[in-house]
Amino acid sequence: MSWRVRVLSSPASAAGFRLAGLAVDEVRAPREAGERLTAAAAQPDVGIILMEQALLDAVPEIVRRGVEARAVPLLVPIPNPSWGGKAVDAEAFILELLRRAIGYRVKLQ
Repeated sequence: MSWRVRVLSSPASAAGFRLAGLAVDEVRAPREAGERLTAAAAQPDVGIILMEQALLDAVPEIVRRGVEARAVPLLVPIPNPSWGGKAVDAEAFILELLRRAIGYRVKLQ
């Protein structure tokens, strides 16, 4: 079976993902994020869901945990676009992804 990548993003970022050839669901309001995530995770051929961090933060905890507990699809938060803002610490971002995936904090050396 081949898996597809699905992107859940704001309308401002959707065009960039489409130009990269990815299937995009535009989430116009944060209150829609939980429903859209549930719908994307229910599709049997979706293997990875990329979701903007601000939208993921708006997803109810029970929905988020339900999706993250499954092996497939893999839920990957992506930083929101920022113009002139503070740079994201890449190591902290990766450590947070690992903590969510394995449920334990790790220390990189």
